[in-house]
Amino acid sequence: MTTRRVARWPPHDQGLHRDRCYTTWRDTIQPTQNTGSGQPSAQSSRAGKPTQNDTGDRSGKNDDPYAPENLASCNGSNTRTTAQPVSRPLNHMLLTVTNTGSKPCALLYYPVLRFDEMQWVPQAIGDSKPQAVTTLAPGESGYAGVRLSAADGRGTGGDTGRRLTVGFQGRTPNSSGGPAATPALPAKGVHYDSALSVTYWQTDAETALN
Repeated sequence: MTTRRVARWPPHDQGLHRDRCYTTWRDTIQPTQNTGSGQPSAQSSRAGKPTQNDTGDRSGKNDDPYAPENLASCNGSNTRTTAQPVSRPLNHMLLTVTNTGSKPCALLYYPVLRFDEMQWVPQAIGDSKPQAVTTLAPGESGYAGVRLSAADGRGTGGDTGRRLTVGFQGRTPNSSGGPAATPALPAKGVHYDSALSVTYWQTDAETALN
């Protein structure tokens, strides 16, 4: 079994805004779009493990693929993204991002969601912020939970989303991490309201939905 490596950049307690809710989509990253399927490539037989020691070579170059300077951002070009409504918790959806590339990548901060032509961006759930960045070895998956609407009916402005765009952040909050993904939604769409919010990226689905 491959042991998941832990990356600790960028520090989640430094330079990261807390629960910032944007009023318009224009205020946030606007990456190019991708279908979410990614471009699968041959997986390394040593997936998830560094090919060199953590100290790098004598020239000062660090060959550890999990070193901060070597980790690419996960995005629509090197991953496959799915969006699946779940029965529990009520009114929730699970985003799953799988690394389809041959190198590790990092899921930074939280996904930036947009249904159709929605002009506001869901806020992140602060309590879901992990202690370390979620990194994916080739073939591994990361997760985010999406609260679509308030279970108690307190949400307003309900609508049905039929097209979802998932944006990925770069090393700096709100910077573009590369191409977005557009995972398929159920044919009937998904209902959402003003309570729409999202978790930070997690290493397991259970945590994402809790």
